[in-house]
Order: sequence, then structure tokens, then C-alpha cells
Amino acid sequence: MASAENNVAPRKKREGGEDISGVDEKRGRTEPDRLESCLDQPVDSSVLEVVKFTPSPLPAKHYDADTTEPISCGLCTMEELLSWKRSEANPFNVSVVPLAAREPPLASTPRRTLVSHDMMGGYLDDRFVQGTNTEAPYAFYHWQYIDIFNYFSHHLVTIPPAVWTNAAHRHGVIVLGTFITEWTPGAAMCEAFLKDEESYRAVADKLVQISHCHGFDGWLVNIENVLSKEAVKNTPLFLRYLTDQMHERVPNSLVLWYDSVLDSGELKWQNELNQSNRMFFDACDGLFTNYNWTEQNLEVMKEDSGAQGRQADIYVGVDVFARGHVVGGMFETNKALELIRRHNFSAAIFAPGWVYETHEDKSKFRKNQDKFWGLLSDYLYIHRPASPLPFISSFCQGFGKAIYWRGQQETKRSWFNLTAQEIQPLYYHVDLVAQGWLRSCGCPEDAWNGGCSLLLDGLIPAAHSPSLCAKIFSLHVPLAPKTLVTLVYKASAGVTVSLELMTADASQCKNIDVQEIQSTSVLPEFLDDGHDVVRHFTQLCGNLSPQGWTLRCTQLELSGCVLREVCVRIHRDGEPQDRPFSCRIGEIMILDVASLQVPPELVHGMCIEDVVWLHGAGTLQDSSSPCLHLNATLRWDYPAELVRHFRVYWRRLRGPDPRIPPGQLALVGRAYSNLFRVTELAIPDPPGLLELVVEPVLRKGFTIPESHWGRRSLSYTEDVTE
Repeated sequence: MASAENNVAPRKKREGGEDISGVDEKRGRTEPDRLESCLDQPVDSSVLEVVKFTPSPLPAKHYDADTTEPISCGLCTMEELLSWKRSEANPFNVSVVPLAAREPPLASTPRRTLVSHDMMGGYLDDRFVQGTNTEAPYAFYHWQYIDIFNYFSHHLVTIPPAVWTNAAHRHGVIVLGTFITEWTPGAAMCEAFLKDEESYRAVADKLVQISHCHGFDGWLVNIENVLSKEAVKNTPLFLRYLTDQMHERVPNSLVLWYDSVLDSGELKWQNELNQSNRMFFDACDGLFTNYNWTEQNLEVMKEDSGAQGRQADIYVGVDVFARGHVVGGMFETNKALELIRRHNFSAAIFAPGWVYETHEDKSKFRKNQDKFWGLLSDYLYIHRPASPLPFISSFCQGFGKAIYWRGQQETKRSWFNLTAQEIQPLYYHVDLVAQGWLRSCGCPEDAWNGGCSLLLDGLIPAAHSPSLCAKIFSLHVPLAPKTLVTLVYKASAGVTVSLELMTADASQCKNIDVQEIQSTSVLPEFLDDGHDVVRHFTQLCGNLSPQGWTLRCTQLELSGCVLREVCVRIHRDGEPQDRPFSCRIGEIMILDVASLQVPPELVHGMCIEDVVWLHGAGTLQDSSSPCLHLNATLRWDYPAELVRHFRVYWRRLRGPDPRIPPGQLALVGRAYSNLFRVTELAIPDPPGLLELVVEPVLRKGFTIPESHWGRRSLSYTEDVTE
């Protein structure tokens, strides 16, 4: 499989023997409590630390050597793979987002789309689990178009960074790691692990354990080297065992085979499914073909009896870089997709990061990415989020020029963290009559929450009807008997903004193809600010301070209905005339009215561990000399499904000078799980006492009283033994 040049990204500062029996429970059940290591820290007591500048005891492959930031990585050798232990795995590189429900389910999707992300060797800015500060990162946000995401690199075992798995799972997209062997070293590895049943089962067991531990959903197996007669005989047995074990241990998992080796052991890419590679296809969940196919290859496969009933499992490869003799590629990739869909096959789009890698002006990345996927959109099939209420999105793409909270900048610097990405809307550009147009795109210049808002802009021509309807989401979300819908927006003068919702009878959805469901348009009226539900909601949210944004609410009473589409209507005010407009959508929330209450849960079990002391550049007030940097891991317990994120703060309680009063809470960063690594925190010299504080930020935006926050103090003294 071709790949871009192998580069290593520079370090950037942060954003704010086991056997298969070790996997006893399917994912989704309760995992062992990671707080057990904190049991030796009595509740309400200070953690006591002596400041010693000793080398970090944390494993270098899991933590940045300079800052102790947690990082993602793969495995490079067979020894690393076979000696892998769950107890030694990086606890930060574990997906915290379960695979979301979608409609239609993957198994019912007849023509699927896989994206294989290969960029400059992998593990770039995305390797920083807690995010990083970077001006122009690569991100993917057209999730509604794809079904499977593969993170590809040329490590022997590519473990997808958790930030990618989190973003994909939030959109119902399955994530695959990569197991690859190549050239002469790869051939030697294959001869060793494919020599007998015990050896190939040992490798498969470790791959299953790794997938289960890190929370992703399967493997692309890519053997790109010759195999001996004995090794090739055992390869389908390895694939079948790996596939069966994955299906048993990880629900909805997949194992795919890349078109490379033949049943003779020869390395010869076929660009199709045929008799020479069918035994591998038959042993797993699907085939990812090489890229140099022609329409004749597709026609041959369509008539092949071995493909009958499994055409969806044949993923025809498309190299976006257009290397070799290929159909389409680059901004003509749609030519390949048109042929693939004409013959009813699935598609595997390799290296769509071409839109980022090959264009020097990174400021145009969003424009180029939207153009690329817009050209493909006629040949892609939208899947709909189908999780129960609440449905919430502020359109954050997981990167931006600042971090916003309720319309105000919380952090004023560029950042990147795909775990922060929220459910993405539909992005498009459509032309209207009389030179009118409508565009939907991400806008980092202003936001309500996160890093960007959704910008709807365009021109309503005089010859057009006074209203445009911009589809924002395609969904399949059951509504409550009473449902509250909130819309935060900022519109230009001369237009009025309203909602249009498409709903369907829930009973229909159980009996027919969801694509054939008849929908009904609902045009809800916004409620007055004095309405009981509106007043109750805003009281729960505390001081919203819109800062130029408009918050409007509407209530639906549509029992037994499913929400299918969310649209924003832009209405031209006044007489017919050409009316340019822009409307930033900051957030949409769809809530069960019965759920409008602050949850009673408290942050508990908070502990501080893995403390590392470092000297750093002075960042404390009135300090120009090197100062003390605290690095530590925080753990706590709180229901993850309730929160958007956590804010982590610190404050000084007592220092060496008793005349200095305790400090105010200062923001350290945002955490997206019950685990956070504090890094490079400049604190006063010892002796001192500081407090670390965790505030849950609820998905629904309700304010949590400080009595529910988590707190732990850390007392630190000089090392008097030196």
C-alpha cells in the first residue's frame, strides 16, 4: 500500500504474558475501576510530595520526554506485540466515546464508504491525547458520508490515536487499526508467526486484546511481502481466527484484508477479487482492493459467483494522490466513485488528506476539504445519528483559533483536539435561480461553544421566494412527549431566522426502509422569554450573557414521532430584492422537557498520582528566573454521559511567604474524560500548598454548584536530603 513521506511532527505544547482469557467482558460492560490506585490517598487529605528533580519514571513511548504529556504510538516489532500487556498500556490512549447508534446500521448499508487516513507516517499533531496548540492542523469532519475509518501507518501495529476513535464513534463510524508486514523484514516476521497454529493465534489474541483495551473496532490486515507455502496456507486460518475472536469480544467489529498476496504466496496486487485471492476474502469481513483497477475489473467482479451476496464487503480502493494508472484521483476522485457505485461496490478512499498535504496555503484547508467532499457527495450515502435524546451540537470541528464558551473566548490561542469535535452538520454549496446561492461551512472567526460555529451565508435573489431552507442535520432521533428545542444564532440585518423540522411516525420506521419514510414538516413558533419552560431552562443554565448571540426556544408535543431533519429557514424581510445574508448558528439542543434538572451526582474519588517535577521558564507573576513546574495525573469519578467536558483549575493555598493570600482559581485546561495530565504548571517554590479542582460542564449547559466539584490539595516541600 502506498504511503506519503514519513515525517515526525515537532513537539507542541498541550491544549489547555496475557492470553485471550484476559478479555473476559465485551466492550460496553463496566470496565475495572481505574481509581483503585488512589485508594491509598485518604479522602479530604492533602497529597504530600517532596520536590525531587529525578528522571521521569513514566514510559517514554506513552509520555512526551520533555513535558510528560500523554501521547499515542504504535508497535514496531513482533516482540513488542507479543509482550504487550493491558496493565502496561497507555491509559490515556483509550477511547472514551462508545460507538453511537446510526440509521441505517452498517450491516444494512449496501454500498459503504471507508476512509483510510495515511499522512506523513502518522502520529503527528493527533498523537497528543489531550490536544496541542497548532496553527493549521489536519482534521476530518465529513463523518456523515463515511462508514469506516482506518488509521494507517507503516508501523507493524498501528493503534489509532484515541482522538480519532472518539470523533468517529460520536458519529457512528467504526474505527480500524492496521496490522502490516512489508518487504524482507516483513517476510521474516510472517514466516515466524504463520508457521503454526500456536504462533498465529498468539498474534491474533494480542490484536484482539489491543483493540478491546483501546476501544477501537477492528483491523485492516496488510501483508505486503512474499509468503512461503506453509505461511500462506496458515494465513486464512489466522484471518478466520482473528475475525471470530474480534466478533466475540468487540461488538460491531470488522477485519478486512488488503489485496496483495496470492494463494500461491506471491506478492502480486490483483485490483479485484478473483480466484487467486478469494480464500483470504472468505476468511474475514471484506477485501480492500488495490488502486490500479479499470472498469473491466469491476465488471468481472460483478459477475463473479464468489462476490454474490457480498458486494458490500468489496471495498474498491481509490488513491486520492492518483499514483500509478488509476481512475480519477485528486479533485477528480468523483470519477472513480461514479464507476464504483455504478457497479454496486463499496469504496475505500485512501489518503484524502491530499487536500491538506499538497496545498501549501493551509488557511484554505476548510475550503479545499469541503470542495473535495462536495464533489463526491452524489456518490456517498448519508447515515443518520440515531441515539436517544438529548441531541446537542455546537458544531465544533475539534480545532480553531480560540476556545469559546457561551460566545466568549475562554482560551485565546489556536488549538487542536479531535475529542472535542461535536456531531457535525451537513456542509454544502448550492446554486439557486437568478445567481442566488446558499452555503453551509464551518467558521472559526466566532463561536458559541468550542472552536467554530456553523456559517450559513448566501444570496436570496429578488426572483426567488422570500425564504430559504438550509438543512443542518439528517437524524433518526425519537422525540419525547414534550421536547424542548433551543437555537443559538447570530444573523445579519434584513433577515428573520426560524426552524423547520421534519418528523415521521415512529411506527413507520419499524416496518419499512428508513429511506422511504414519509416525513411531515413542522414549523414551530419560538416561545416568549417569559414562558415557564424558557425561564426554567435559562435559570438552570445560569448567566448566559449572549454577547450578541440570540437564544430562542420552542416546545414540541409530538408523542410517538421521530425527528428526521433539522433545518434553519432564512426569510428575507421587506420588499423583493437581492438580499445577501449571513447567519452563524452557535448551537442546537433537543432535550426532553422531563430531563430539565441538574443531576445530583458529585465528582468523587479524586486523586493525584505520577507526579514529576521539572524546571521551566518563568511564567509566574513577577518572576523572570526558572521556576518550578508541576506535572501530575488527576483521576476522578463522574458519569461521562452527562458531560461535554471538565474544566481543570488550580490555585495557591499557601506558600513560603505567609503574607501572600490564597490565589484565585486559574484554568489549567479541559478534560474530556475522568483522567487528565497536568503538564508544565508553573507554581511557587516550596514549601507550598495548592489545590486542584475539577468542574463538570454538562452537555445541557446547566450550571453545577461548586459543592459538586472535585477538589484535592497537594502539599510540597524541598528535598532536604541533597
